[in-house]
Amino acid sequence: MSSLYISRLLKLAERAAAENEEAFDKAATTLAETLRNEGLIHLYGSGHSVLPAQETFPRYGSYVGFNPLTDPRVMWHNVLGAGGVRELLWLERTERYAEKFLDHQPLNPGDSIVIFGHSGRNASGIDTALYARKRGITVVAITAKANLDKPATHSSGLRLADAADIVIDTCAPIEDAIVPVQGWSRPVAGSSTVLAMMMMHELVARTAHKLSEMGIELPTFASPTIAGVTLHDTDQIYGVYRERMIKAQEKHLNFFKQRMSGE
Repeated sequence: MSSLYISRLLKLAERAAAENEEAFDKAATTLAETLRNEGLIHLYGSGHSVLPAQETFPRYGSYVGFNPLTDPRVMWHNVLGAGGVRELLWLERTERYAEKFLDHQPLNPGDSIVIFGHSGRNASGIDTALYARKRGITVVAITAKANLDKPATHSSGLRLADAADIVIDTCAPIEDAIVPVQGWSRPVAGSSTVLAMMMMHELVARTAHKLSEMGIELPTFASPTIAGVTLHDTDQIYGVYRERMIKAQEKHLNFFKQRMSGE
């Protein structure tokens, strides 16, 4: 029996690899430039789309310079009840909530941000993109262009792809699930999150290659199962990361004070 899910997913991934070549190169160039200037690459998503942000950093094979913006209020911790899915689905569709969260984050001019969102219609991702662009931050959207046929629901009339500087298409179908089941009215096995992770890992790899061409190597996490690598090596990288974050917070402080004073 051939695979039901994997074979379908691979076809979508191969299509995404071919169709995003120009966007991959443009995005990697931008991200590498951000890191060359000691800026941060922020990562944002809500609901399932927070998972690619968590997958990118920190993990083995990733390097200093990424900053996952994980808001626990738009991530579920229970299926129902407090911290449940219904609440986050409501909140991620609420306009202007995201900026309250982002005000506290060290977003600075010259940084970049990658925003994940399958539909590209939720206020959370769109507001984040608009906020970032006002701050002089380049926005990369990883989304499904198939959803561009759907009307915008945001008051700006924009979708995530419309609000971004660079768009990478996951090629996931609108329904997300990709395996039909005989006798069932709906397909199963979602594709968008896995594809978004694959697109981001492609950017991680390409950005590293761009930095290498500049003669730059960044501290990179490696598994302590590798001979010669220890947990102490990991702790040292966290130390470098901490220094980078403190510098970013210092640069952000004046803007934060202005926002808190109502300016």
